[in-house]
Amino acid sequence: MLAWKVHRALIKAHLEPYLGFLHSTQHGKPSLVCDVQELYRHRIDDFLIQYCQELRQKDFVVKTELLSRMKQGQRVYLNDARTRELLNALDGFLASYVNVSTSCTGNRQTIIALISEDVRKLAKHLKHEQVANLYKKRKAYSVHKY
Repeated sequence: MLAWKVHRALIKAHLEPYLGFLHSTQHGKPSLVCDVQELYRHRIDDFLIQYCQELRQKDFVVKTELLSRMKQGQRVYLNDARTRELLNALDGFLASYVNVSTSCTGNRQTIIALISEDVRKLAKHLKHEQVANLYKKRKAYSVHKY
């Protein structure tokens, strides 16, 4: 979900999602998406760690699958109800407000708005347009109970 949100912001900023800086450029791999989402991955990790603390054994299902041509194996998945719940919670988390100052929205905005602004700043920087405080350090974001 984070990759999709970053991909969308890159397209809106007229940047090519498949031409990155840090991740290798491979056919079909959106390298710039991978690069930019690293900036927000810690937020998703924090969210998932908190979310997973509530999970119980009944929230999982075991499925037998073909792992390769000649080998079957078992994999463990979240059940359908918990998967829907997780996706809704993650969507809500990305729409939640954090206390990070930016030039457009002041001291408080959603994570999605933060991603969009950072991508717009990157686009302006790459196009050699003037961007005030492109690399300005930010204070830590607020921790929310999910």
